[in-house]
Amino acid sequence: MQNDIAEMRVVIRRKAVSRLKEDLAGKKVLFVTTKELDYIRNVQEINMIRCNSDECYVAGSNSNKYWQRVLTAYFRSIKVCLSEKVDVVWVGFAPQLMRPLFSLYKQNKRMLYIDFFISLFDTMVCDRKCLKETSLFAQILFKLDKSTIQSADYFVADTKAHKNYFIDAFQVDDSHGEVLYLCADQSIYYPHQPNLPDELKDKFVVLYFGSILPLQGVEFVIKAISILKDINEIYFILIGPLEKMKEVALPVSDNVTCYSWLSQDCLAEKIAIADLCLAGHFNGNIEKAKRTIAGKTFIYQAMEKKIVLGDSPANRELFIEDENYCYVPMSDENELANCILSCFSEWKKIKAKEQKNVFG
Repeated sequence: MQNDIAEMRVVIRRKAVSRLKEDLAGKKVLFVTTKELDYIRNVQEINMIRCNSDECYVAGSNSNKYWQRVLTAYFRSIKVCLSEKVDVVWVGFAPQLMRPLFSLYKQNKRMLYIDFFISLFDTMVCDRKCLKETSLFAQILFKLDKSTIQSADYFVADTKAHKNYFIDAFQVDDSHGEVLYLCADQSIYYPHQPNLPDELKDKFVVLYFGSILPLQGVEFVIKAISILKDINEIYFILIGPLEKMKEVALPVSDNVTCYSWLSQDCLAEKIAIADLCLAGHFNGNIEKAKRTIAGKTFIYQAMEKKIVLGDSPANRELFIEDENYCYVPMSDENELANCILSCFSEWKKIKAKEQKNVFG
């Protein structure tokens, strides 16, 4: 039964991608983004467009300065639209920032696709709680979101849950939306044997990485680690700007190592070491966390790692609880700690069996 459900979900995922590929076939496409070009979603979409269209122009950059990326997106996209015969304009991450150019993009009967990966209103009001819902600026963001999604010919979302939310919130026709699930860059993230340090050879390694956004629920990860930090056989690797955490103190222990930042290649090597990877999202107090699948999940999946997921509708769209995927209630560090312990116990049994086979 589980295999049938998994196969059905794969078919649904492929069907959604097939429609997008058909729309791009034989077309000249301009891809516009204000996010770094090596960002997981940009890599995915650029690769898809290049593989299925006749030609792909890219208006974006890898500058670490946001204003430079925005200006590059504006100037390059204007230049291409004025000088090249483009059939489709695809605006990637945060198309709201490119809204002033939508009239230009749609000239000469061009089709306009947008990746409505985030709602600015939802992010700033409900997720990060930077604005009150009734404030003037919050209402401006809501109108910008609504205008952006309604002005596009089609929009893509990262999950079915997100697509349905945007349709309801911004009064968009269901036929104008499609789901494009994230996927990892498999030229970087793929299963391989790690260079395991001697000090970790007898350890059960648990890894988490993230940018500590509120919906990720990093505080629940840290609390779970604090519960387990005295179990010496479990070793934790935390990656991200954790020094910015204010909600909870980082655990101090010999079996916890933190990295503030790693290149993608180095990140892949750390993941390769791990026996268990924590994906999330773990914050059940933020509705957006229930509607989206963490990008790290697809990276872990590409590297064939055992994964712990927050029990959310979005995660349930793709992942079935089995030997590879464990679900835990969101916002519950005790259940997360128990899940890690359970996976650790299974690992010990496997190790004991392997050792018995070696020594007869």
